[in-house]
Amino acid sequence: MPATWVVQMSTGFSEPNMANSSRIQNVVPRPGFSALHRLRKKRKGQRMRDPLDDLLLKTLTSQRAMEERFLQMEERRFQRDLDAEERRMQLEQRRFELEREHEFRMFNVFAQMLSILKQSHSGSSSVAMPRGLDFSQALSEIEGMGGRGGNLQEMRVRPLAKRRVDVHGFCNPSGFQRSPYLSARGNFASIFQGSSEEGYKAYHADKYDEDKNPNGIINFGTSENKLCFDLMSKRLTQADMNVIDPPLLQYPDWKGHLFLREEVARFLTYYCKAPAPLKAENVIVLNGCGSLFSALATVLCDPGEAVLIATPFYGGITQSVFLYGNVKLVYVYLDSKITGTNTRPFQLTVEKLEKALQDARAEGVTVRALILLNPQNPLGDIYSLSELRDYLEFAKRHELHVIVDEIYMLSVFDESATFHSVLGMDRLPDPQRTHVMWGITKDFAVSGIRFGTLYTENQDVANAVASLCYFHGVCGPVQHKVAQLLRDRDWINQVYLRANHARLKAAHTYVTDELKTLGVPFLNRNAGFFVWIDFRKYLKTGTFEEELLLWKRFLDNKVLLSCGKAFECSEPGWFRIIFADKTHRLQLGMQRIRKVLEEREQEILAEEKEQPCQSDQDGKADSTDEVIFVSRHQEPTCASSSSLGDLIGLLQQQMRSSDWLQKNTAEQFAQEKPEIYDVFNKLVGKQ
Repeated sequence: MPATWVVQMSTGFSEPNMANSSRIQNVVPRPGFSALHRLRKKRKGQRMRDPLDDLLLKTLTSQRAMEERFLQMEERRFQRDLDAEERRMQLEQRRFELEREHEFRMFNVFAQMLSILKQSHSGSSSVAMPRGLDFSQALSEIEGMGGRGGNLQEMRVRPLAKRRVDVHGFCNPSGFQRSPYLSARGNFASIFQGSSEEGYKAYHADKYDEDKNPNGIINFGTSENKLCFDLMSKRLTQADMNVIDPPLLQYPDWKGHLFLREEVARFLTYYCKAPAPLKAENVIVLNGCGSLFSALATVLCDPGEAVLIATPFYGGITQSVFLYGNVKLVYVYLDSKITGTNTRPFQLTVEKLEKALQDARAEGVTVRALILLNPQNPLGDIYSLSELRDYLEFAKRHELHVIVDEIYMLSVFDESATFHSVLGMDRLPDPQRTHVMWGITKDFAVSGIRFGTLYTENQDVANAVASLCYFHGVCGPVQHKVAQLLRDRDWINQVYLRANHARLKAAHTYVTDELKTLGVPFLNRNAGFFVWIDFRKYLKTGTFEEELLLWKRFLDNKVLLSCGKAFECSEPGWFRIIFADKTHRLQLGMQRIRKVLEEREQEILAEEKEQPCQSDQDGKADSTDEVIFVSRHQEPTCASSSSLGDLIGLLQQQMRSSDWLQKNTAEQFAQEKPEIYDVFNKLVGKQ
């Protein structure tokens, strides 16, 4: 083999190949190994990272959007906090201003009283107003019955005794067309409905639900305790409650199973603090206190006769006593005015009972009984032992039966208030004519369980009512559950009542604080589920027609209240609100109420600007420890005068409603209101 071939084979190239290779190198420079490696690695990396880049891009975009959303939420939260703080400061400032106004008002009254005392001491018979004192406004705020004219003005100047005794048929059938399918009583029953029934029907058609119907109607009109469903549902589903024995599935004694009546007697003996053990033979059980009212009215009165009752009162009693037994009611009209004999608004006295009874008899009406509600619905009053004794003595003098409804006796939620049961009295003036009712509906937050009990020592009455139990009986399993509940004294005292009273008190405090902020007067009580509120300043003419319009306005704004007419209140403008509800419903409901009142107030202010000051302006509610009065704006007032007795009573009311004398002295007003300070010094003889 030639040598040249060996060389060519060892190098792997022939001359032509080498020539071609050199030409390629001259055209395109050949990269080195490291450069080619990096290029291939880069291309391979690009091909592998393409999907990851898309994913990273999406992730970063989402993260950026979330951060922006979070920042927006933080900004809104910060703004809400600022708004809430600003609102709180405004409320604090308003409370401070209202408190100062109240203090100045009390001082004005005090100075006026000293002026009259000084003039009386010097033999002067005239009553002069010290110059510079704004007393006429304070007097006008507390001496009126409410409203701004209309039929309220007529009621104010007319003595209570001269009003017609109201024993009407409780409804206005004008415009009603008789149904040919009903009897006369059936036709009457079909139109026996007022605003309460209308509102209740609307509520059930559009009931508020936090999740399903947040724009529905919130019910502040029906007296139910909605604060303890958790406690009651847990207790009523325990093993000892779920018993079905054969006797429970059979007809019982019409008065109720003996084991239940024995347990009721022991329960009432304990909680009513009876001086001696009560007897099971005196206990009758029916399906609710409404049935008890119907039964008692039927067996105590003949058709056309009447029962005495003070207004305002729970309106359901009207239907209970009238629809079945054709028994009517004679109203003892109470009003909010504080006088020498009335130490609190809507106070029931024996004098008022006597007057109503005599007026009824003068009209030929036979009165057989007196109804007492204790604690009182809707006022929340708790009668003292002396008051109860006076009422029972009055009934004994006139041989009247007394029906005492104590269905809220365990719903006294403040330790400062003490409930006294009629069954706890050492001696009843007329035990054969005294009949006491109670039920679990209110005190145990189970309005859906219809259970009421009557205690009477009169066996004739007991047997007559028991004969009607055939129509109003309680089923056996429910009787067993109630008996188990009532005998569980430890759970009632240690668990239920403690929690129930604490929750009622907290809810009551929330609603009343809101009313104070709104500047709305109300009766400050510690029993029941309700607050009696004075909305009279939102009625321009002070009529029941305007009251109904305001009630409908609340309902249109999805909150149901009860207006005063439903309780036969003599003064238009009073409303009852139920506060025994959960916090979120109370908050939303009060927001809706605030909206209506603010709109109505602006409308009235706009109307007042177009009209001159009227001489028949009535005042507002009394300012006492029972009625909290706060005024949001100065009312236009005209001249007024007063007697020394009125001024003394007014001063007492102002002192009870404020701790002003404990935390203030007259000298503290020297800089703020020097004219008052100067008058005070002159009156007390310092100058």
